[in-house]
Amino acid sequence: MTDPRWLAWMGELVVAAADMLQVEPNGPQRPGLDGRSLGCEVVSSAGARWLRVVTDRPPWTQSPAWTGNVEANAIVGVSKPVVTAHTEWDRDGRRVRAELMTLALGAAVATEMVLRDAVDLDRRWWDELRSSIDTLAGHPTERICLDQRLLRRRLNEAAGSDVDIDGLQWSTAHGDLQWTNLTAPECCLLDWESWGRAPAGYDAALLLCASLLQPDLASRVYATFADLLDTFTGQVAQLAAAAKMLELAPLGHHSDLAAPLRQHTEALLSTIRVRGGAAL
Repeated sequence: MTDPRWLAWMGELVVAAADMLQVEPNGPQRPGLDGRSLGCEVVSSAGARWLRVVTDRPPWTQSPAWTGNVEANAIVGVSKPVVTAHTEWDRDGRRVRAELMTLALGAAVATEMVLRDAVDLDRRWWDELRSSIDTLAGHPTERICLDQRLLRRRLNEAAGSDVDIDGLQWSTAHGDLQWTNLTAPECCLLDWESWGRAPAGYDAALLLCASLLQPDLASRVYATFADLLDTFTGQVAQLAAAAKMLELAPLGHHSDLAAPLRQHTEALLSTIRVRGGAAL
């Protein structure tokens, strides 16, 4: 649970950001993962908007994630918010960034990244998700979501030995496709900090891993993206996605998902060994 004093301090930043961007807060404040960000609906001269404030130590603000939401404005054909204004300032030794963006269609499917309760998502929703992911995959960018160094580390964690990544297919990914970053009943993709190049199928792999506690839903994710997930690149993407989510378990996030993630990893490794697609 995030420290209430930290949330109060973040709340002060939201008030300051609203004043800078000339908007009026108009709803409850909602923290992001570990309270790193805080957002709320606001009223602007152009109508309802979403105000998001994030803060970090100055060295970390050099990461591409710091400007990911704004740079994602260049992506067309994907259902997503658009940043209409932003500003930055320093406070108590930290860098603060405020972004004003259009409201997403619908509400977040879940309040945490892992889905624990069944949800009813119609065929149109799944078709829209697949269309957005396919369109995004073809968007040219020099941004990196998952580089080869980090990929090798995560694969080593997942497999316990080196996995050959020569010949992988790469495409543009959202990079954090999980259930708090998807809305319904209209399918909209939120939080574009991490987007960039990654192994093809990485987004589908992340969503599949985030769905393992709901087997029927996991099956639906798999069916929607089977052509990506069943390739060698897609299997490598799943190993990397599982390793990423397992890293969060010791920090108190979705510890109940750890066992299913390990089982999924073992099944993937068995398939890869049978196919002879990797050096293990």
